[in-house]
Amino acid sequence: MADKANVLLVGCGGIGTISALNLEIGGRATVTAVLRSNYDAVQAKGFHIRSVDHGLIENFRPTAIRNTVPDIKQEGTTPFKYIVCTTKNVPDVQPTLVDIIRPAVTPGYSNIVLIQNGLNIERPVIKAYPENVVLSGVSFCGSHEISPGEIVHEDDDELYIGAFRNPSLDATAEDAAAQDFVARYGAGGKCKPEYSPHVGFTRWRKLMYNACLNSICAATGLDTGRLQLADGALDGLVRPAMEEIRTAAKACGHDLPAELVELMIRLDPIPMYNPPSMLVDIRKRRYCEFEVIVGEPLKEGAARGVPMPTLRVIYNILKAFQWKLKEERGLVEIPAPKDFTNTANGTVTE
Repeated sequence: MADKANVLLVGCGGIGTISALNLEIGGRATVTAVLRSNYDAVQAKGFHIRSVDHGLIENFRPTAIRNTVPDIKQEGTTPFKYIVCTTKNVPDVQPTLVDIIRPAVTPGYSNIVLIQNGLNIERPVIKAYPENVVLSGVSFCGSHEISPGEIVHEDDDELYIGAFRNPSLDATAEDAAAQDFVARYGAGGKCKPEYSPHVGFTRWRKLMYNACLNSICAATGLDTGRLQLADGALDGLVRPAMEEIRTAAKACGHDLPAELVELMIRLDPIPMYNPPSMLVDIRKRRYCEFEVIVGEPLKEGAARGVPMPTLRVIYNILKAFQWKLKEERGLVEIPAPKDFTNTANGTVTE
């Protein structure tokens, strides 16, 4: 139990930083963290963390920080036992996660841990890396990066780890990798990660929040407190969307209890006025995870004849927002505008 695993962590924002901290303090992992927008700030001063689990921590740095993913062949780097991915999952924007982590993956050795939101996120990873174990990480951890390198962690770290099934691999080995990661993550005693073999149930359960509250907040511009106060929002949008998720989940073999609807609605107290992640992304004009959070559940429901009208409208609204952002960034080409004004008489040409 004294061995240390060489861990690569890709995406060191709110969730990723707490993940790196838990792995490091347990003494059973050395973490190389790949940072992007916050690299310069963390390189200079480390992370400043205010955590419900860890207290106040100044100048935290993982074992190594980088602004690029290591190329283990070119650099002669020790292979990574775990590649932990805590980036946002935006499959409609290049490069995708599969391409980002490629230089660091050792076929047949690296266990790829997806601590990410959404459904069916493992499919492109298993297709790209059929020899590697792929683990599911479902995180309920209210952790946010409020400025580069400054982390506020407000809710206890709940992490559920299980194996995504790859029919070409031994299920016993997949489960062993999941259990080993849980032991390393929780070795510091500041959190209690759980081995969760029922990956599908756990992911559909979180979709009750993400596909409904998170996405509806993003589409309406309301935080979770105001969404609870707004006329008609709960009965007209949130509860119907949650029932659609429950019905689709049941069609997929996962029976989510009815009481989960009210539990998720009241998860964030009204005076908290919490802007969930997709609303934050919309406000900051960042790409959001609508495809894996709303689109994939819609596909699964449609394949089984489940009507999901509320979520279909929300999905298309968010898709339009994403398209607009892509246009602003030059990723979408549109026809040049034409002047339809009749300059002779000042009228618009019919």
